[in-house]
Amino acid sequence: MSDHPKPLPEISDETRPFWDGTRNQQLVMQQCARCRHIRYPISRVCPECLEVGHEWVPLSGRGEVYSAIVFHQVYDKAFADDVPYNVSLVQLDEGPRMFSNVVGVPPSQVRVGDRVRVVFDPVTEEVTLPRFTPEDS
Repeated sequence: MSDHPKPLPEISDETRPFWDGTRNQQLVMQQCARCRHIRYPISRVCPECLEVGHEWVPLSGRGEVYSAIVFHQVYDKAFADDVPYNVSLVQLDEGPRMFSNVVGVPPSQVRVGDRVRVVFDPVTEEVTLPRFTPEDS
């Protein structure tokens, strides 16, 4: 049990390679053994061809903001000190989209189309969260 004040992901055998990667400052995702589709979120089967086999591959960690919103309302008291904060959907250059935060700029300055790169936020010994920052920073 962690004393981290915010909700944390549950790490399972299925998701451990992703979290091991982030802890090692590397964004990795599953790539289908048959059709080579890179998938996220983590899944037991490829959503493109239903193949079970996969390998974990490193990604560039670069992409662009596909969508973004700024939260001004406190929906969970664990995040009260963070308000306002952004939640962004990042389209990775390799294809998958993932929700995260863009850090290093005021939340209201995050725009669709902004180029971003992954940065890693070690919040506990076991969990390092992937976040994004503007590519030119």
